[in-house]
Amino acid sequence: ELALALNEVHQDIVYVDFIDTYQNLTVKTMMIMNWLATYCPSARYAMKVDADIFVNVPYLVRYLQNQGESSQKDFITGSVINDGCPRRNQRSKWYLSKEAYPESRFPPYVSGAGYVFSIDLAKKISWASRYVRPIPMEDVYVGLCLHFLDVQPVFSRTFLPYRNLFEIRHLEYDACTYAQRIIVTGFTPSQLLNIWTDFQKDRLAC
Repeated sequence: ELALALNEVHQDIVYVDFIDTYQNLTVKTMMIMNWLATYCPSARYAMKVDADIFVNVPYLVRYLQNQGESSQKDFITGSVINDGCPRRNQRSKWYLSKEAYPESRFPPYVSGAGYVFSIDLAKKISWASRYVRPIPMEDVYVGLCLHFLDVQPVFSRTFLPYRNLFEIRHLEYDACTYAQRIIVTGFTPSQLLNIWTDFQKDRLAC
């Protein structure tokens, strides 16, 4: 009901006909890719981000500008996981049977907490999904589609000092710490509102 009310005001919510459950995240993500490819072909980038994520928009914009033209085609970046393996324990939230995925390792993929990609990849990933068998873990599935397309995800990080710019751990709020990250995870909606208000004031002093 709240979503319907907000959409009446802003008209910025896209409704798609499927059941929105954790097991359907892959379906949801592929529908997003198809929608982006259809309605946003003139955009340069798109970002997938979970609802509990702080996003440092100014840093993100500067980061993408610094990447130059190389980031405008076949580009996807975030927190890259290079050593992912399927969980075979049936009690695991991320259980994946050998029938669904017989390989012992996943190709590199970006954490689903948040990632950014050049808009051309939306159409390519959507196309690849016709040939890549679906699994319920959407971030891994995007990685499988990237592997099919022979596209390597880019790990957004700095080395001196080392920072994962797409931080998939929860960090206690500090404006100067957050000013050096693109995302940080693990917040309630009210926390995000409070943090963003403070961040807008304090980040420029860092």
